[in-house]
Amino acid sequence: MDKKKKNIVIIVTVLVLALLLVGIILTNEPNKHKEPLPELMTDAVLHESNQYAFFGFKINPSLVSAFSVTGILLFVALLLRIFAIPKFKTVPGKVQHVLEALVGFFDQLAKSNSPHYNKLLGAYIFAAGTYICFGTIFELFGIQAMAMSGHLLALPAVHADINAAISMGIMSYSVILLGGILHNGVRGIGLTLKEFSLPISMSFRLFGALLSGLLVTELVYYALSLSFVLPVVVAVLFTLLHAIIQTYVLTMLTSVFYGEVTEPHVKKQEV
Repeated sequence: MDKKKKNIVIIVTVLVLALLLVGIILTNEPNKHKEPLPELMTDAVLHESNQYAFFGFKINPSLVSAFSVTGILLFVALLLRIFAIPKFKTVPGKVQHVLEALVGFFDQLAKSNSPHYNKLLGAYIFAAGTYICFGTIFELFGIQAMAMSGHLLALPAVHADINAAISMGIMSYSVILLGGILHNGVRGIGLTLKEFSLPISMSFRLFGALLSGLLVTELVYYALSLSFVLPVVVAVLFTLLHAIIQTYVLTMLTSVFYGEVTEPHVKKQEV
């Protein structure tokens, strides 16, 4: 790129930033918020104010997100099974390459941490990892639903609700316990129950990480007078980082403990 083109690019960039700044100043209404900060933060954790009606029941918005993500993933899986997988070739195309890389990552994770028994583990961590990742990224799409208060609200991440995080922790612990029973019997039960704090640590690690990103984003929206561009950047970065990190952390912990409780017990020979 010659010097003239570089100057044009710089001028255009400066003009765009200047127009953006003018737009922020003209459209910004400082110190006007619908909710006080304490109420906003409390509702972000407990979801008591903004709930949804579901066949006569009051449910948290994260449960709506969970149903939506589950339905979308099952539908996409069905489409891939019908239209994509039967057309797989020896030389993979783009879709096949992405799917094989994704499945291969979780399969290798299962085999490296549980070399003796890993079929159940591989299937579970693939499903759990996919669910956590897309359940977290889901909030970036800004899908709205009508709350009981009459307001349209964007659906949050699935595991921003403590109940969803606890469910995932208990389910992962149950898979570890099942693996221990299938492959080591009573000894496997003992090895699993020894780590009684594991579902608690899994649940609160997942919930705490997602909640911290949510609260930081809310604070940025609330506190900064020029909250036009920065909150968007913060929200996207926190969401993507948490989706990747928490997916890896939970699947890694599950595979490591699964490998421990399913490891074959070798009796020592008497000399």
